[in-house]
Amino acid sequence: MMTAILIADDDKEIVDLVKLYLQNEGYDIFQAYDGAQAWQYVQEKDLSLVILDIMMPEMDGLEVCKKMRNDGINTPILMLSAKAEDNDKIMGLLTGADDYMVKPFNPVELSVRVKAILRRIQLMKTSEQTSSEKLVIGPIIIDRSHHIVTVNEKELHLTTSEFDILYLLASEPGRVFSSEYIFERIWQEQAFGASKTVMVHISNLRDKLREALGGENVIKTIWGVGYKIEI
Repeated sequence: MMTAILIADDDKEIVDLVKLYLQNEGYDIFQAYDGAQAWQYVQEKDLSLVILDIMMPEMDGLEVCKKMRNDGINTPILMLSAKAEDNDKIMGLLTGADDYMVKPFNPVELSVRVKAILRRIQLMKTSEQTSSEKLVIGPIIIDRSHHIVTVNEKELHLTTSEFDILYLLASEPGRVFSSEYIFERIWQEQAFGASKTVMVHISNLRDKLREALGGENVIKTIWGVGYKIEI
């Protein structure tokens, strides 16, 4: 079965260019030119990755991303934007995107990012097939074989990146992991300037856990060093 990727952008030239590069890699491509069409594909197709432009008619990429996460759709999202400001990048990641690229971008670099995301998903699935390991930290149960996290017996909806970060931190409770180490382990790339990306995902994960735990903060920031989980 071919890997299916949705490219959603109101710029047809960009869609055609990205489609050409990704089809050459053997992926099955769907294309959308507005947010409403993208949302329809997300609901109807079995997608391995969604590439979302932020500025689209009908519904912008941030809204599509938010709807996906609110509906418990954890398909990885690569966000595209013509805005290079850190606040826009942070907003995309806070909404639930897994990665972010600024236009104009090199299609070869985008292809590399896509491969890295899909490779991470495949490694996770391979691990799931060879292990039914569960990590238990207090009321938090992380079931890697089924990609489910429960807190006090209630399921917690996490994005792929949030799940992977939580599993990494929980694998060694009390150990402090640096931003660089987390990024390189999770995103499988060199961690050049990756601290903000990790910070935003940690912030999202911390907020979800805090809400599920009735206000308890279990992910600690060790300033200048990194992050750890502790209950």
